[in-house]
Amino acid sequence: MLLLAVAFIVAFVLLLYMVSPLISPKPLKLPGAHVVVTGGSSGIGKCIAIECYKQGAFITLIARDENKLLQTKKEIEKYSVNDKQVVLCISVDVSKDYEQVENVLKQAQEKLGPVDMLVNCAGTSITGKFEDIEVNSFERLMAVNYLGSVYPSRAVIATMKERRMGRIVFVSSQAGQLGLFGYTAYSPTKFALRGLAEALQMEVKPYNIYLTVAYPPDTDTPGFAEESKTKPLETKLISETSSVCQAEQVARVIVKDAIQGNFNSSVGSDGYMLSILTSGMSPVTSITEGLQQVVCMGIFRIVGLFYLGSFDSIVRRCMMQREKSESTDKTE
Repeated sequence: MLLLAVAFIVAFVLLLYMVSPLISPKPLKLPGAHVVVTGGSSGIGKCIAIECYKQGAFITLIARDENKLLQTKKEIEKYSVNDKQVVLCISVDVSKDYEQVENVLKQAQEKLGPVDMLVNCAGTSITGKFEDIEVNSFERLMAVNYLGSVYPSRAVIATMKERRMGRIVFVSSQAGQLGLFGYTAYSPTKFALRGLAEALQMEVKPYNIYLTVAYPPDTDTPGFAEESKTKPLETKLISETSSVCQAEQVARVIVKDAIQGNFNSSVGSDGYMLSILTSGMSPVTSITEGLQQVVCMGIFRIVGLFYLGSFDSIVRRCMMQREKSESTDKTE
């Protein structure tokens, strides 16, 4: 039995080695490249723009708040590596009107050239128990977090196919890999990005266009600080099981993976485990990645079950405490 397992692994490695030239894209060169970042006025989006600018890219920032955009533009320009670099700001809501999004991206390409890399980072979050969340909030989150990535991607994909090159990044979340208490409105919108990316990657791979889905953990950003104010107790306790990352660290990882054309981008040990556990039928771009998924899937599933058991215990304990408190209030 052991020999059979070893033979299978060896055969699998040889197979991956044979097909690796077909699945390993050439790294994208950022010096002189045109990078578009939606949701680029703050948080992870801003840090991604800074990271790309540090490597010589031309940047188009897209967000709704014009004042924040102009402030971010000044901050980014401090990191220029040559006098030719430009930071272009466009104020638009990428989730409302596709024609408007298409027009502003045409304008950006007329000024800075074709888009080499699009980073879809525009997003928002609402936490709360399912029955406490307003119904229109589900619609708004789907519009911003999902359609807000569909529209810009749709606007640049034709040009990328014509040029036979490009990168598109979808910034999802670890809540887009694992559904958690309090995220019934948010998680589905981030899960949807994974489905979009897998289907679109199959369409555009022959054109040398590669997609990356990033799954950042809790990250120290203005959006995360605002979200934390309304988190249910259960969500807060579950979140305490993992550490909060810095936006700069997350941005460096995302940019590196996007340049390499990696489909999955994760941060930290928890992110690594979740990426393997949820790999499913997602594309691989290296022999090492595929082998790690095959070898580690079983043991990580065991670890994951312990996490799930811990989360269920937290939810059950909070429910019992709440019921006990309500019962005490009634008797007083």
